[in-house]
Amino acid sequence: MSNASKPSRQQAPQASQASHDGATAPVQKPSSSVKALVGVILLLAAALLLAGFGIMSRRSADAVLAQHTNEMAAPTVIARPALPGAPVDNFVLPGNVTAYTDSPIYARTSGYLTRWYFDLGARVKKGALLAEIATPELDQQLSQAESDLATAQATANNARIQAERYSGLVKTNAVSQQDTDTFVNQAAATLSAVQSAQANVQRLRELQSFEKVYAPFDGVVTARTIDTGQLIDTGAGKELFRLQAIQTLRVYVNLPQVYSQSIKRGMKIGMTFSEHVGKIYQGTLVRTADAIDPVSRTLLVEIDVDNGAGELLPGSLAQVHFKTPVAETTFIAPVSALIFRREGMRIATVVNGNIAHLVPVVIGEDDGATVQLISGINAGDLVIQDPPDSLIDGEKVHVESPGRPANAGGK
Repeated sequence: MSNASKPSRQQAPQASQASHDGATAPVQKPSSSVKALVGVILLLAAALLLAGFGIMSRRSADAVLAQHTNEMAAPTVIARPALPGAPVDNFVLPGNVTAYTDSPIYARTSGYLTRWYFDLGARVKKGALLAEIATPELDQQLSQAESDLATAQATANNARIQAERYSGLVKTNAVSQQDTDTFVNQAAATLSAVQSAQANVQRLRELQSFEKVYAPFDGVVTARTIDTGQLIDTGAGKELFRLQAIQTLRVYVNLPQVYSQSIKRGMKIGMTFSEHVGKIYQGTLVRTADAIDPVSRTLLVEIDVDNGAGELLPGSLAQVHFKTPVAETTFIAPVSALIFRREGMRIATVVNGNIAHLVPVVIGEDDGATVQLISGINAGDLVIQDPPDSLIDGEKVHVESPGRPANAGGK
């Protein structure tokens, strides 16, 4: 055999030996760095898991806190069903009683009060002398004016004579036309001076006539604010007397807008007074303002009532009884349930168990404690009795009815 084949026979045992060595060699264990890497990965996974759980817990807590905050922010209110009112065909309103004529008496001239004739509560007739005022300065002014008038009249008379004389002489050419015109003009000027002096005298005489103060109408003296010897000034700075005509009294009533079309001029209206228990006085509706007051939404009406017996006093309060057609179904609510907003009067109701709803209403009779709701409320509506001022339409509320605690969000 050649030498070339020997190496291959030698290599075969080596390969076999190598194969034998590989089959019998022990398995190598992972190094410590791999174990550390696995541990870090497990720790990171655990940390991420804990972080996710914490985030979810915080989100759940925030949601619970927000829900609790919203529930606590919702106001707690008391709601009761709207109570139906009886059909009303009459109602009572307060009325202010005033004198038919009420006039303060002032002085038209200055001076000192020398005497007064009627005191508080006196009944006087038209033209009765109430007081006298001494005016020495005015008397002197009048004397001077009368003297000036006499002088002006004398001057005017002389000028008139001269003008007539020259007017006759000019016809015969005895005097010049120029001189004649001069005297004629002087006569006209002096006549104007006389008229001016007469007007001044008349003015002072009229002022002097105000030394005596007279009653302008039949009535009763309800005030006297002056006394003997007191200095009196001209004008409205000092009231001497107050005189009121009380034979007929005027009663003014603010009628709600809803009833403005149910009254007519000339209708008879009864009224009562607390000082005359059980007695009804009849008045006549004589006029209205023919305009609704934009502030109170009422119509001012005037009722005249005869007071010939003098039983009624101006300034008193009357209970005026109006009769109107039978109204539709009405409801009664406490005055505290009314909400006054810029857009008008509102009532707060509860809908869907816990939602506030503001509805516009029209009120009728108001007795101070409760009001009559003519429109805006239906049977079964829950009316919030004392709503907070900040309540808005659509806001959630905690409803508390008498006899049970407040609900939680309507549940």
